[in-house]
Amino acid sequence: MRPGLRDRCFFWPWGLLLWFSVGSAGDTSPTQQPKCTDFQNVNPLQGTILEVRFLLFTPSDPSCGKLVKESSDLQNSGFNVTLGTKLIIHGFRALGTKPSWIGKLICALLKTADVNVIAVDWMHGSTGVYLSAVENVVKLGLEISRFLRELLVLGVSESSIHIIGVSLGAHVAGMVGHFYKGQLGWITGLDPAGPEYTRASPEERLDAGDALFVEVVHTDTDNLGIRIPVGHVDYFVNGGQDQPGCPTFIHAGYSYLICDHMRAVRLYISALEESCPLTAFPCASYKAFLAGHCLDCFDPFLLSCPRIGLVEQGGVKIEPLPKEVRVYLLTSSRAPYCVHHSLVEFYLLEPRNRDNNIVVTFFSSNDTFSVKITIDTFKGSPNDWNGHPQSLPFSKIGITLLKKDLRT
Repeated sequence: MRPGLRDRCFFWPWGLLLWFSVGSAGDTSPTQQPKCTDFQNVNPLQGTILEVRFLLFTPSDPSCGKLVKESSDLQNSGFNVTLGTKLIIHGFRALGTKPSWIGKLICALLKTADVNVIAVDWMHGSTGVYLSAVENVVKLGLEISRFLRELLVLGVSESSIHIIGVSLGAHVAGMVGHFYKGQLGWITGLDPAGPEYTRASPEERLDAGDALFVEVVHTDTDNLGIRIPVGHVDYFVNGGQDQPGCPTFIHAGYSYLICDHMRAVRLYISALEESCPLTAFPCASYKAFLAGHCLDCFDPFLLSCPRIGLVEQGGVKIEPLPKEVRVYLLTSSRAPYCVHHSLVEFYLLEPRNRDNNIVVTFFSSNDTFSVKITIDTFKGSPNDWNGHPQSLPFSKIGITLLKKDLRT
């Protein structure tokens, strides 16, 4: 984490990000700060006409968005051409309200790296009817592409541009990358939207050809997110659906609809805070992953396991990059979400004529974690691939036999 920024970002429960002076002598008072611009709130009945605004956030002023329209605005607002640039694109906004996560993501990016952050406000055009927002994707892609040309004129390189697109915004990112012939440095898609895109052509949606490196985090493939891999590395978190801690009954209302979908954003913010790594493993399927068949990242990553966050090429150190590699990881139900993956195997001397259960308990100095493993009838080598809290530095393993006649 970059020093000095922790004292400058504060979040009220409703997501308002405020600036606080650190209080040293000579600080500029808040009334002397340049005018800050916030995201618009839009009436859902008036949100279909596209209006695009670009808000610049810099390390020196992480909570104050400066409205920039052209290169002169950028130069006068603290934009640093020698730094990398992160561009954030939100997705469909049914109610026309500012994304609750946007301030946290901006602050996490600026805490983690010395970069410029530009948030794309397309509240007008993304609000109201989903199909109308989809129709605006190409138009928005063109608007962002024109804006990026202003950055290139200032001396910014294509490879230093990183676009982070959320839901429908991920396909906007893909469109922008397509217009730049795949030469932008990096695209991160956070649960790219599924409706209208699962069967779309690569030219119409995000795909691995849209940037030098495309990573995608999938958390809601059975509802609002896309089901297919669309990047170089595709993280299917907990199989890509039904995230732990999210409501399982429709009675939970809006949270039931959106929790899995937005988990990708929460995971990414948590990964930026670097409290613990979110590492994944390539595997043919989630079932095979849970069965313990994928223990390393040799194929195809030559042991460089990918992980979510601001890690160059996701930590993958091979060239050329393979495409559409499905990787899997388990998470916990709340931040920091990371778990420690362990494989437990048992070998029987002879096949059994009935099912047997074993409880494996992991012990540490301050916590324990237990899991039940079922040894199916006639199987000789059961195994189970489980996740447990990252905080457990294991010192020993306790095994409780539930059936006394089990022979190992």
